[in-house]
Amino acid sequence: MANRPAPALVLREGDLEKLESWVRSRTVTSGLDKRARMVLLAAEGIGNSKIADRVGASRTTVIEWRDRYDERGLAGLKDLECSGRPREFDHRQIVTETLKLPPKKLGVTHWSSQLLADRIKVSASTIQRAWRGYGIKPWKAESFRFSTDPELVGKVTDICGLYLAPPENAIVLCVDEKSQIQALDRTVPILPMQEGRVGRRSHDYYRHGTSTLFAALDIATGQVTAALKPRHCHQEFVAFLRQIERAHRPRRRRRGGCVRFNNVPEGDHR
Repeated sequence: MANRPAPALVLREGDLEKLESWVRSRTVTSGLDKRARMVLLAAEGIGNSKIADRVGASRTTVIEWRDRYDERGLAGLKDLECSGRPREFDHRQIVTETLKLPPKKLGVTHWSSQLLADRIKVSASTIQRAWRGYGIKPWKAESFRFSTDPELVGKVTDICGLYLAPPENAIVLCVDEKSQIQALDRTVPILPMQEGRVGRRSHDYYRHGTSTLFAALDIATGQVTAALKPRHCHQEFVAFLRQIERAHRPRRRRRGGCVRFNNVPEGDHR
C-alpha cells in the first residue's frame, strides 16, 4: 500500500507573517530561511518529498523540521545553542606559533593565516584578529645592515647634530645618489582609467639602459636639486656638484656654505 502524503501542517496563530518575513529577509541565516520555506510549503499541503526537492534537502530533514515546528513552534526552527563553554583561543599562543618558521615540507617562507589556522586547528579569522592585535605582519620583510665602522657612533652624532643645530647662516645639504635605475618604456601607451574599468598597461616593455639619479636636499627649506646622468663616474658627480653650487650661489654669497654627503664612494668622488 502506497504511503499517504502527510497532512497539511497547521500553523500557529501569527506565525504565517513571521515565516514569510524570514523568507523575504536578507539578514536571517540561510538555514533559518530554508526551514521557514519548508514549514510554509508543508502548510500548503505539499508532500515531504516535493518539499525536499524544492528546498534542496532530504526528505528526512523535512520531516524533522516539520516535527520541530509542530512541537515547539517558531522556537523549534532556530539553531540550538551549543552546550558547554565556548572554546577560547589565547592570542599570545597564536603569535608564538607565528614566530616559528613553517616546516620545510610546506615550501613557504612565512605563515599565511590559512596555513597557520590549519596547523593549530582554529579559524583563519581568529589568526587574523590575533595578528592585528599584536601588529604582526608575516608577509612583510625589511632589510638591514650592520656597520663595521668603529667610528660610526661619533659620525652619526656629528651628522644628527648638524641637522638639528646647523651653523649660523649656513646652508646644510644632504647629497645622495641612486645608480643602476632601469630606464623602461612600455611597448604601447598606458590606457587611462575609464568608468567601470581600471587603468591598463602592457605587460612587455623596452629597455633603454640604466640611469643614475643625484639629489641634494636643503635641510632647512626642503628644496631638492636633482639631476639624471647616463653614467655613474666622477665626471658626472663633479658636474652635479657644480649644479648645486649654481643653484645655491645667490645664497652662498650672503651666507656660509656647508655640504654633507651620504654614501659617497671612495675615489674621485671625493
